[in-house]
Amino acid sequence: MLILFDIDGTLIRSKGLGSRATHHTIYETFGLDIDLNGHRFGGKTDWFSLIELLTPVGITEEMIASKLPEYMQVKRRWMADLLREFPPWALPGALETVAALRDHGAHTLGILTGNVQTTALLKLEAVGLDPAWFPVGAYGHEAISRNDLPPLALDRAQRLTGRRFAPHDVVIVGDTAADIECARAHQLRVAAVTTGFEPRADLEAARPDYLIDSLVELLAIVNGV
Repeated sequence: MLILFDIDGTLIRSKGLGSRATHHTIYETFGLDIDLNGHRFGGKTDWFSLIELLTPVGITEEMIASKLPEYMQVKRRWMADLLREFPPWALPGALETVAALRDHGAHTLGILTGNVQTTALLKLEAVGLDPAWFPVGAYGHEAISRNDLPPLALDRAQRLTGRRFAPHDVVIVGDTAADIECARAHQLRVAAVTTGFEPRADLEAARPDYLIDSLVELLAIVNGV
């Protein structure tokens, strides 16, 4: 089975790290002091958030796209600088669940996240999750819409394993309705975990295949499918 994890609110939490790194990076890359208060990052790709934040003040989508490689490197540097002051932490059960899935031997693990790759890997490392444990990935600099990330992950999983994963052999794990919509767009299974940024009732209304309160519950699901 291919299991694709979101990061923020699913595997880890942080307080202030992402928004501060984003603010500094936008200022350094685009020369703009943007107020991020009230902006909701959850479920969105970083690319989409940049469009939401910057096009109203005159930055074109073409300019944003051309600056993404620079943005990724600058944001990694800022996040690395801010990690000591605003350290992220692994959510309960995350480390144990990932370890158990790896030990099982029959699953391929991956990351499907709105974070750009540079900061995604940094966040994982900061909480003790080795990025090498997730050999498949699709990241927030690769598509504007989160719904466009699963085909990238599926193609990479096939090239890695030589196996074409059927929709029922894929589970996306996330904490927002956007994760659920992303899976539904490609007829993939989805497990929504209530450890993140959306109320349980909202997740339930989005009708995931599985609604869980801890990643530990994922073990019974994927090993029983």
